[in-house]
Amino acid sequence: MRRTVWAAVHLGLVVLLSGCAINPVTGDEEMMFFSPEKDIALGRKYAPLIEKELGGRIADENLQNYVNRIGQRIARVCHQPDLSYHFAAVEEEGANAIAVPGGYVYITRGLLKELKSEAQLAAVLGHEVGHVVARDTMAAMSRQVGMTAILAAAAVGDAPGNVTRATAFISGVLTLQYSREDEEDADKTGMTYMVQAGYDPNGMVETMKILQELQTLRPIEFFSTHPNPERRIAYLEERIARRHAGMSGLKVGAEEYAERVLAPLSQPRDRVNTQIQEEWGTK
Repeated sequence: MRRTVWAAVHLGLVVLLSGCAINPVTGDEEMMFFSPEKDIALGRKYAPLIEKELGGRIADENLQNYVNRIGQRIARVCHQPDLSYHFAAVEEEGANAIAVPGGYVYITRGLLKELKSEAQLAAVLGHEVGHVVARDTMAAMSRQVGMTAILAAAAVGDAPGNVTRATAFISGVLTLQYSREDEEDADKTGMTYMVQAGYDPNGMVETMKILQELQTLRPIEFFSTHPNPERRIAYLEERIARRHAGMSGLKVGAEEYAERVLAPLSQPRDRVNTQIQEEWGTK
C-alpha cells in the first residue's frame, strides 16, 4: 500500500512539474520538468557546495575580477541577459569548466593554466553560458540522475538524513555527460556570443586544440564530461569560414591574459605564503 501511495504521489509530482519550454538557443520546444525559477533556486542552494567541492575560489581578487569581467561581457550578449550570472575560478587542478543551473559558471586552475589568451577564456565561458541558457544541465540531470533525485534535492532541508540526497545532486552536476547535440549547440552558440562580445572566434578552435594535445599526454578531466574535440574542431573551423571570415578588430588578448592570469597562477598560493609567515612569526 505504501509503495502504491508513493508511486501515485511521485507520478503526480512529475505531471505537476513537467511541461514544455522553448529552448532560446535552438528555438525548439523541449520537455522541462522545472521552471527557470527552480533552476535559479537550485543553483543558489548548491553552487556554494559545488564550489567547495572544486577546492574553493582561487584567493586572488584581481584574477577573479578579470574572469568575471570576461564572463559578464559574454552574458550581456547571450539569449538570456536578464539572468544573474556568476563566474569564478576555482582551485581544482584538473582542466575543466562547469555550468551549474541558474547562471553559475566555474573554471578550474588546471584549465586556466593551459589557456593562452583572453579570447580562449571567452570561448570556454561562452560555451558554458550556452549550456546555462539552453538549460542543458537540468535536462541532462533528469536523464542521468533521475527525476526522483532531483525532486529530493529540490526539497532537501538541513536534516542529517538529507545529506545523501544533496551529495548525489552535487556529484551529478560534477560528472554530468552532455549529449553530442548539446555540446555542438553550446560550441556554436558560445562562438556567436564571443564574437558579439568582441573576441576572435579562433580562440575557441585554439582551445579545442590545446585540450586535444593535453589528452594525448594524459587523460584530462574535461573529457570526462565533454566529448573529444576532433569533430568539434572541424565544424568550428567551418563555421568561422562561413560566418566570420574577414572580420577584423576582434580581440585576442594574449598579453592581458598572461599578465592577469598566468603570472598570478605561477606564484605560490596565498595559503602557502600565509603558512610560511605564521611559521616565521612563531620563531
